Amino acid sequence: MKFKSTFYLLLLLLWSSLLTAQENEQDTLKNWKIGGVGSLTFSQVSFENWTAGGENSYTLNGIFSLHANYKEGKTTWENSLDLGYGIVKQASRGVRKSDDKLEVNSKYGYRTNSNWYYSGAFNFRTQFDQGYKYNEDEGTKREISTFMAPAYTLLSLGMDYKPSDVFSLMISPVTGKTTFALDDSLSSRGAFGVKKGNKIRNEFGGFVKITYNQDIWENVTLNTKLDLFSNYLDEPQNVDVNWEVMISMKVNEYLSANLNTQLIYDDNINYVNSQGEEMGPRIQFKEVFGAGLSYKF
Repeated sequence: MKFKSTFYLLLLLLWSSLLTAQENEQDTLKNWKIGGVGSLTFSQVSFENWTAGGENSYTLNGIFSLHANYKEGKTTWENSLDLGYGIVKQASRGVRKSDDKLEVNSKYGYRTNSNWYYSGAFNFRTQFDQGYKYNEDEGTKREISTFMAPAYTLLSLGMDYKPSDVFSLMISPVTGKTTFALDDSLSSRGAFGVKKGNKIRNEFGGFVKITYNQDIWENVTLNTKLDLFSNYLDEPQNVDVNWEVMISMKVNEYLSANLNTQLIYDDNINYVNSQGEEMGPRIQFKEVFGAGLSYKF
């Protein structure tokens, strides 16, 4: 818990120092584009003597995305922080997590010609809270994830093709990937491809990242990114896939709707059934839809 609190504090201090630095240096502020978007959605269902049946429930989901991008001459530096958390409560099941995301991205580029950049990129992703696999028949739950278990870092060097502000294709033949399982219970099981008893797994391979962000209709924005990683040293044919899609629909200044999907395949992550048995790798898919309050800054 102490490590988690320290990490959150350092993350906030890092981001606030970046914003403060730009406020204090008016000459360089013009080279930065700083902003973000946040949305909070809530829904509730309540019944009283309802003969058709039903169960009281509510859901709450928050999504926040911040960015700070620098551009001057041939140099670019793109930074983003993406946060998401959601809960759902049903009368018979209590409170359960429905969404959980913490991701940091940073990419530096130096332009060689009109479209290609020498680039270095860093990615970190994990979650805020514990995740459980529930056995409804027995009324039990098994912890399958928590903060920093899993967590992933990618550090890559390569070339970035950017023909426009809406599209980017980064090709990195030199990439280091680290998987963390900093939880004693999970590391002892050998979760997330980390050897039993260890807490870190290092890989070296090639990486491709594709991003696309554009208004596809009036007040409708499509933002998608696809990450592909192949480990040169261990079954390189088994490519790790992480594909995210977000469609944002703006009703007015404060009302919006969002559809988020994420597809993950990692050959080192085994699916765990409700009995706690590992069933081998599976395609993971998540979909979150919400409509509610939104604010862009």
